[in-house]
Amino acid sequence: MTLRSDLLPALVAFESAARHQNFAHAAEELHLTASAVSHHVRKLEARMGVALFQRHARGVSLTAEGRHLADVASGAIHDLDGAMQDLRSRDDVRTVRITTLHSFAYTWLIPKLPAFARSHPDLRLRVDTEIALTRLDDVGPDLAIRHGPGRWPGLTAIHLMDETLFPVAAPALPGLAAVGSATDILHLPLVADLSHQGWHDWFRANGVRSGRLDEQFVFSDSTDMLRAASLGLGAALARERIVAPWLASGQLSRLPGEPMAGRYAYYIAYPAHRRPRAAVRRVIDWLVAQPVD
Repeated sequence: MTLRSDLLPALVAFESAARHQNFAHAAEELHLTASAVSHHVRKLEARMGVALFQRHARGVSLTAEGRHLADVASGAIHDLDGAMQDLRSRDDVRTVRITTLHSFAYTWLIPKLPAFARSHPDLRLRVDTEIALTRLDDVGPDLAIRHGPGRWPGLTAIHLMDETLFPVAAPALPGLAAVGSATDILHLPLVADLSHQGWHDWFRANGVRSGRLDEQFVFSDSTDMLRAASLGLGAALARERIVAPWLASGQLSRLPGEPMAGRYAYYIAYPAHRRPRAAVRRVIDWLVAQPVD
């Protein structure tokens, strides 16, 4: 079987799942969902025609074929990491690489970078928002700003800020004038993203029996969801830190109802086995010192 490029994400997911012997832990490491890791593994199994894991009530365990592939995949990834390390410039001690969500970079991090440039003119930042399978290892990014539980295998996590969620809509959204309570929002068109908490959770927290919700547009990125809401496509359930620019500009307004505490928070994460070098430590200290609003 020829190795195709579309199998590389599946191999990375499989290698992590094999190393942890747990899909959920692999998902946390790779910033995916457990179902996404399972999908990658099943795709690999289907392409190869063999079972790589035995699935049972207590979890998963590698088959003989899975163990063989895991050993090879781990060695190959280690070799690639080593080659990339050798190719890295030796004079990049001033450069710090950060990976984060696009929505967080766009609405919170980037607006604060002018202040960073003034206070740390000697440092260089490389910001990566393609994080689906980002590996925080010896050749990966120096830091990740992650939205999650704050516990990831092999990573040290520093709490950055908490989050709340509340509904917003464009002031010109049809039907908005009739909205006086959380229940009334059920009659509006709704847009959503793929966050861990959604409309059902918010309505439940506000004592509203939501039944079946009609989310006409669902986006993988929160920024796209808020852009759609600002164009009048529907009400959106927004995260406080992400929606701030839209509220400040008047493109979106808060709707009635109590805000819901976020199940997850934002954390700065880095490999637990690697002590942050001086430039990375300065960036961490700067991030922690930033006002959250």
